[in-house]
Order: sequence, then structure tokens, then C-alpha cells
Amino acid sequence: MKNFRFDRMEAAGSLGDLGTLLPLAIGMILINGLSAASVFFSAGLFYILAGVYFRIPVAVQPMKVIGAYAVTYGLTPAQIISSSLCMGALLIFLGTTGLIQILGRIVPGSAIRGVQLSVGVALMMKGFDLMARHDPIFGQHTIGPLSPGLLTGTAGLLITFLLLDNRRTPAALVVVGAGFLVGLISKGIPSIDLSRTALSLPELLPYGAPSWDDILWVIPVVVLPQIPMTIGNAVIANTDLAREYFGSRAGRTTFRSVSISQGLAGIASFFLGGIPMCHGAGGLAAHYRFGARTAGSNVIIGGLFAGFALLLGDNMINLLKLLPISVLGVLLVFAGSQLAIMIRNLEEKKDYFTAVIILGIALTSNLGIAFLAGTILAWLLKSGKFSV
Repeated sequence: MKNFRFDRMEAAGSLGDLGTLLPLAIGMILINGLSAASVFFSAGLFYILAGVYFRIPVAVQPMKVIGAYAVTYGLTPAQIISSSLCMGALLIFLGTTGLIQILGRIVPGSAIRGVQLSVGVALMMKGFDLMARHDPIFGQHTIGPLSPGLLTGTAGLLITFLLLDNRRTPAALVVVGAGFLVGLISKGIPSIDLSRTALSLPELLPYGAPSWDDILWVIPVVVLPQIPMTIGNAVIANTDLAREYFGSRAGRTTFRSVSISQGLAGIASFFLGGIPMCHGAGGLAAHYRFGARTAGSNVIIGGLFAGFALLLGDNMINLLKLLPISVLGVLLVFAGSQLAIMIRNLEEKKDYFTAVIILGIALTSNLGIAFLAGTILAWLLKSGKFSV
């Protein structure tokens, strides 16, 4: 198979992870004051460069612990880019020293599958939540006792289910295209502020350089909680999933290269004013589920993001707000299910037990703690001194 293919399936697969990327990215633009042009240019650049290097589909996602905390508690742009800098430096250190390979070898397979199961279930829950909640696109309108968002999401689920393996009419293209059409009908053509539109690269450090206080503040508050999730999901589980999907074609996808790739993205995002980004396993499952099989999908979505960022600047946010959140929910549901079923590769009862325990802890606490606890549990069960 070619490393780069540009057809309708790759185009559909390129859109598969919008449900993960857009909600947090848009939230940090609207709530935290990040530049839309900076956020999507840096994400697009990361997509393209990752695809060119790894030569298979590679996900680009927000780091969820940092992103969720930023949106919930209103972190400043300086604090957000400080977290990108810290995570980037750490991941480069782990990759270049080889420590990430040691960590990768000592993590049992059942713990990896537990992380994938947890992320998959979390994505499905978030997807159904987005489908059920009120969507501002539709105003206060209802259709009987049902909201238009719920009806749109249900229709999207049905269409996706019917077209999921249809190579002639890819599901993601139909659902996302129909979503934008619904948004246009409901809200009309978005306004474009021509004074904010210019064909130019985003400026370096658009929010100014962060202070040492910003850097020292984010380390214990958001960076430390993010570390185990990034190592467990975005490095170890993602590398495992890439090898599962693509076999020998994933030869460049190693713990070391994936760690360094995300580290370089963190440093670049710091200077460009983007968001903290990673290669989440859930994102890879999403791209794969909707048809991506080559790095062409990365070039397609990366080119769209970077191109619109250059052409529209911060007006890009007005275009993205046309997409109903219920459509994003549909993408999340199918992406999550694709990732969760990786648990089927486990063979022993103790491995299933470990994976389910990780899921339980992740749903009631956080994935970082679940990953650490599950790894310890897996080793205890492997020792033979304990049984289930």
C-alpha cells in the first residue's frame, strides 16, 4: 500500500477525530482567549509533519487534562503555552534519553488495553452527552418533546452506521457535510471580519512570553496530572494500536519517536500560540474507523486547518461554529467504540480484570491514576502470588 493516498476514504478518515479536537480547541479559543489562527495553524502543521514522518495516519489531539482544566478554570493564554513548553521539554527528554522505552517495556499489555478501553468508553459517553445537550445553533426551537440536536445526532448515528464501511459514500464526509449544511440553514452564512483576514503566518509568542510564575504554577497543577495519561495513552497505547492496525508499515512508530514527536509539537505550540497537543490512541482509532489508511489523511486535514487559518485568520472560529455539536458527538461515539473493542485481544481472565479495574478507576477518578494503579495490579497478578 502507498504511504500517501488522496481519495474519498482518506478524506473521510481525516475528519474522523473532529469530535475530540474541536470541542476543546474551540473552548480554549472562546473561553481562554487563544487565537483561532494560531491554534489551527499549529494543529495543521503538526498533522502534516507527523504524517510525512510516520507515513501512516497519526492523530493530533488536545492534551485532555490540560485542556479540560484550562476551559473549566479559565487559565490564561500564558499559562496554557507554559504547559505546552513543560510537557514538550519532558517528552523530548524521555525520548532522547531512552527512558520512554524502559517505561514502555515495563507496562503490561493488560494495562495498555485498559487505557484504550477507558478512553474509548469516555469518548462514547462524551459523544452521547454532546448529542443530548442543547445546541446553540438551533436556538430555543424544539420538535415536540425532542430537541433538534438530539434528532440531528440520532440521524447522524443512523447514517454513520449504514455507511460505515461504504467506500463509495464515506460516512464521515456525509455526516460532517450534512452537519455544516444544517448549520448554514439554521444560522445563515457566517460573518467575516475582513480586517482580521490576511494571508500571513501567525506571529511568534502572540500572547507574549510567560513569566516564571506561570511556568512554576502549571507544573503541579496541570503538567503532573497530564504526564501519566500522555505516557499511557498517547505514547504506549498509541504505539501499540498503530502496530495493531498497520503492522510493518508502522516501523517508524516507536515509543521514542512518538514521545519526541509530541515533545517537538509542544515546543512549537509554545512559540506559535497553539494548544498542548498529543497523538492520542482514541484519535488514531477515529481516523482508522472512518477510512484513513495512509498518511494522506494527515495531509488532507492538516492542509485544511493550516490553509483556513492562513486565509481566514481568527474568522475561522465562525466557520467551525456552524457544525452542530451533536454531529461531533456522533464522531466520538463511533471513535470510542472502535478503541474500546481492542480489549477483545486479551486472553486471560486476570488481564480482563485488570482492564476493567482501570476502566472503573478512570471513570471515577482520572486516567493517570487508573494507569498507574492498573500497571501495579497487572504486575501483582503476573507474579502469581495473587489470583482472581
